[in-house]
Amino acid sequence: MTVKILKGKPIYAFSKDNAPVAHVKPNEEVIIETYDCFEDQVKSESTNYDSIDWERVNPATGPLYIDGAEPGKVLAVHIDKITIKSKGVLATGKGLGTLGHRLDELSFKIAPIQDGQVLFNEKIKIPFRKMIGVIGVAPPEGSINCGTPGIHGGNMDTTLITEKTTLYFPIYHKGALFGLGDMHAAMGDGEIGVSGIEIAGSATVRFEVRDDLKIDTPLLSNEKGIALIASESTLDSAAQKSVEKMIDLLSEYVDLTLADLTMLMSAIGDVQVSQIVDPKRTARFFVPRWFLDLYNIHTI
Repeated sequence: MTVKILKGKPIYAFSKDNAPVAHVKPNEEVIIETYDCFEDQVKSESTNYDSIDWERVNPATGPLYIDGAEPGKVLAVHIDKITIKSKGVLATGKGLGTLGHRLDELSFKIAPIQDGQVLFNEKIKIPFRKMIGVIGVAPPEGSINCGTPGIHGGNMDTTLITEKTTLYFPIYHKGALFGLGDMHAAMGDGEIGVSGIEIAGSATVRFEVRDDLKIDTPLLSNEKGIALIASESTLDSAAQKSVEKMIDLLSEYVDLTLADLTMLMSAIGDVQVSQIVDPKRTARFFVPRWFLDLYNIHTI
């Protein structure tokens, strides 16, 4: 059975107080439709700053109540397919991103999709790099704006969150209360201008509830390896946390001392930047699949 979730009225914050838009069962195929990060408000490159409701930025579709999801367990989200619409939007401007101090006004660019590429201009055609920017569950406490990442997920803007990838989230509330949005046709690590190629679309996902994993921050798995994702007030602290949490995770599976594991990860692991423009910065620590295979770590 396939369940289709229309974008309808989105959420702008992850919270345990959001009423579920649907209940889904583990292993059901679920197609989740999304707006772009501007909630489709940018109609042309001449769109005026004042014409946009900035309270409606980074909307997520949801939340979905996942049957069997209980606090203390882990929600696995298998991303099977990402489908995007026919045009994307880019934006940057004064006070935005890493070059905002050198820009005088807000600029938009409409980027059509043609033959599996994004038309930036007549000369530049960008290959697809489809990914999901906002994805997560209700946080342990309070309400967290969809534009802010954290231990619950949120706006992690991690380019590895794409097709044939599994994300693992700690579950803090019954049903998990999952949502996603902010898709991109392409985005570079860092998202330095404050946007990638923002686009509406849909994601086909399946959920699994796990009680054999212990994590307290999002974990990603794909055919090449695993990545521990951390978001903190600075990029340095996010990188530090991603490394430490990965070391803690791996230490449960391997027969190496802390010193040996640290030296090994310094040789084969990669600290990678996800984004440097959100209210919190996001980094990830990546470990290659071949190392996991040596220890028969096949559950992640």
